[in-house]
Amino acid sequence: MKNILIIDDEEKLRGLLGRIVKSEGFDVIEAPDLKSGFKKLEHNDIDVVLCDVKLPDGNGVDFLQKIKANFPLTEVILLTAYGNISDGVQAMKNGAFDYIVKGDDNDKIIPLLYKAIEKVQLQKKVKQLEKRISDKYSFDTIIGKSKAIEQVIDLAKKVAKTNSTVLLTGETGTGKEVFAQAIHENSSHASKSFVALNCSTFSKEILESELFGHKQGAFTGAIKDKKGFIEEANGGTLFLDEIGEMPLELQAKLLRVLETNEFIPIGDTTPKKSNFRLIAATNRDLKEESEAHRFRSDLYFRLNIFEINIPPLRERVKDIASLVHSFVDKFSSSINKKTLQVDDNFLHKLEVYHWPGNVRELKNVIERAVILANDDILTVDVLPYEMQHQSDNSTKSMSAFSMNSVEKLHIQKVLNYTKGNKAETARLLEIGIATLYRKLDEYNIQ
Repeated sequence: MKNILIIDDEEKLRGLLGRIVKSEGFDVIEAPDLKSGFKKLEHNDIDVVLCDVKLPDGNGVDFLQKIKANFPLTEVILLTAYGNISDGVQAMKNGAFDYIVKGDDNDKIIPLLYKAIEKVQLQKKVKQLEKRISDKYSFDTIIGKSKAIEQVIDLAKKVAKTNSTVLLTGETGTGKEVFAQAIHENSSHASKSFVALNCSTFSKEILESELFGHKQGAFTGAIKDKKGFIEEANGGTLFLDEIGEMPLELQAKLLRVLETNEFIPIGDTTPKKSNFRLIAATNRDLKEESEAHRFRSDLYFRLNIFEINIPPLRERVKDIASLVHSFVDKFSSSINKKTLQVDDNFLHKLEVYHWPGNVRELKNVIERAVILANDDILTVDVLPYEMQHQSDNSTKSMSAFSMNSVEKLHIQKVLNYTKGNKAETARLLEIGIATLYRKLDEYNIQ
């Protein structure tokens, strides 16, 4: 049932209008003045307000601003005994759904109510959708309690509150886009667009068009004007995944945009403005790439304002069980299966696997396992062959000649040299402090 609030100091007119509105199946609440009308708004979920302009304690046109400021989803239709063009114009500027004259426009009231209700319902659906998206990409949905992932989440939460450019680094499949979405949803840009583009997907020419847009006739096939991702991201966040794959010529153009907030679509001559927050991601070492002249060093330094390195799954083994149970619940539900139990040996095989594809690979393995499972429990036999027959020693133990063993020994030596000073140890090793802590956790170095 939809609630309609009628605010009018003339009791007979208010009652008559109330009966007309009730006859359409709406619930009606009445108030004789602005003060009592606002109290009704505070204590009831009002969809539409029918408000007289001239009231004993104020003007409905001014009161409209107060309603929209406190109840933005509520629509207001103003009623006046005498049409006044200036009042009507101001009412619409203040956010009125419409402004009508009593008596002359009585036949318009009910159709207007239905249109206003339709707009309210649409606005509520949009808000619900926005909330679901926000909940989906909140930091709380990032699964893991290991020290490695908690440190990354903490860094991401801190930078989300700023407008700083963020560079997300890490292996393929670690969840860089998930972090980018979470940073956007927890930033001042959350109400605007999150626009994502994978730079490795397109040729140079198509990537340039996707980024900057083009004018009709700019090249063969440009049959109409096209907005680029830079323009679409105005006010919001532009996420450039795999930015290390961007051609050098386009890197120079992107740098110009970051420095001036201006860009020129292909085939155009007039600069356009776009103010956005950039989040970039790569699985390459951009410092090494820039030193080898495969990536512009000036763009690298512009991107590397705040780097967050997302650890591979093999460095956060403690999180595998939580991830597995989350994916099992998700995929069981998606195929209308009872949520499956997880056999201990099944979980153990996952924990000793090296996961070159990281969380994305784990997700795919679990989806396949849930589909294949015949009983109420996931067992080793539904895992891929290489996981079923892997040796624990192949991944868990370290020989004296393995790279892991050498790395562990070297870290321990540097720690001893710095007398346990972790910041100095990280500096001497030329790694980030977060990376050092992950290594200490991985190798069980106290």
